[in-house]
Amino acid sequence: MKLLSALLWSSLLATMAPSAWAQANTIPSQPHLLVKGQGTRTVMPDRFSVDLLVKSTDAQVESARARVQNNVQAVLAAFKGNHAVSGSVRADNLAIRPEHRYAGGKQEYVGTQVSRQVKGSFANTADLQGFLRAVNASDELQISGMRPGYADERALRAQLKGEAAAQTRDSARHLASAYGTRITGLYSISDVAPNFAYGVQAGSWPDGDASLVASAPPSPQAPVHGVPAPRSTESVQAGPITYTENVYAIFLISDGT
Repeated sequence: MKLLSALLWSSLLATMAPSAWAQANTIPSQPHLLVKGQGTRTVMPDRFSVDLLVKSTDAQVESARARVQNNVQAVLAAFKGNHAVSGSVRADNLAIRPEHRYAGGKQEYVGTQVSRQVKGSFANTADLQGFLRAVNASDELQISGMRPGYADERALRAQLKGEAAAQTRDSARHLASAYGTRITGLYSISDVAPNFAYGVQAGSWPDGDASLVASAPPSPQAPVHGVPAPRSTESVQAGPITYTENVYAIFLISDGT
C-alpha cells in the first residue's frame, strides 16, 4: 500500500466513531507485524509568546473595571511599540466574579474581581525583552507565562508524521523479509500506540522540549562620584525545540508460501 493510502487511512481512523476506533485500536487475530515509525527534528524557535493576567478587586465594580482597562491599554501599547507579530495579540473578554477571603474561620466578602487575559508573540528575543521592560508588572498586572515556538510547527509536524509513516513501511518490509514472511495488507495505522495485552500501552508523546528563560538582572551598582548607577538590564535566552511525531502501524502477514 502506498504511503498516501496509509495517510488517508490514518485520517479515516481519526474521524471514526468511538466504538469503531476502539475496535481498530486492538490487535488482529491474524498473524501480523507491529512497527513504530518516528520523525524528529530540532529547530531554533522563531516565535516568543508571553501571557499576562490583568486583574483588579474593588467594592465598586466600575473602579475595578476602569483599572483593568487602563492596564490592558498599556499592555496593548507595549505590544505595538515592540513590534509584536501581526495578528498574534489577543485580549480576552472581561471576567467578573466575587472575591472572598477567610478571616477568623469565616468567609468574608472582599469585593468584585475584574480580570482579562492578554497574550501576544514576538519574532525575536530582542523585541520580547523590550516589551518586558515596557510593562510595569504588579499585583494587578502579572506576567503569567513565556514560551518559545516555531512559526511553521504545523507544516513541520505534518512532514514528521509522513516520515514516521514511511519508516513503518520500511521497518515492516525488512522484518517480513528477515522472517521469510510477506505483507498481505495494512490493518491499522495511528499516532497513538494501541492498547496491547502484551505490554505496549497507549500514551502521550512529546510536544517539544524548549526553554525560555529571563535571567535575573544584576545587582544595582552604587553611584560613583555623583554619577547615577546604570539601569539594570535583562537578558532573555531561548534554547532549541525538538519536535517528535510517532506512528504505529499493524501489517497483516502470511508465511510467504
